[in-house]
Amino acid sequence: MTKKLQQAILGGGCFWCTEAVFQEVKGVEKVISGYTGGIAPGRPTYREICSGLTGHAEVVQVSFDANVISYEDILIIFMTTHDPTTLNRQGADRGTQYRSVIYYHNQDQKEIAEKVLKEIAIYYKDEIVTELSKLGIFYEAEEDHQNYYKNNQEQGYCSFVITPKLAKLRKLHADKLKTIEVK
Repeated sequence: MTKKLQQAILGGGCFWCTEAVFQEVKGVEKVISGYTGGIAPGRPTYREICSGLTGHAEVVQVSFDANVISYEDILIIFMTTHDPTTLNRQGADRGTQYRSVIYYHNQDQKEIAEKVLKEIAIYYKDEIVTELSKLGIFYEAEEDHQNYYKNNQEQGYCSFVITPKLAKLRKLHADKLKTIEVK
């Protein structure tokens, strides 16, 4: 069967966390950390994003085979592996660059996102604050931000923040994960 590649652009706080989550999902071909949603002209840098002055969000571009996993399932995984009820914050990471946001490519993605946001809201005590916005320009983050968890698992942030998110993913969505070889 021919692959049916699509993309989802998602911001769930620090892009290192969201990247690590989707790298384990069956049907995901590639995950690129980056930035979008800002107003500053030109290609932003990580330092500029962290200032909170550019308006960009840390996001991931998830390329997936829609014959293996649906856009809807991608969004459900996204919405259940970060806290969509905290405005401009995920854990200790604070600022608009850490906002919960779904950037859609077309009307179909927008409608699916609206449906998922509505359906998943009943599972949260607090109101979901995830933004839904049309995708503008996506900027790929610097090389040292790509595959961050895979390259830095022993680093404190990875151990204390990302590893628990991956455990939650594995518990909630075991049927959607790639087979991982145990050595």
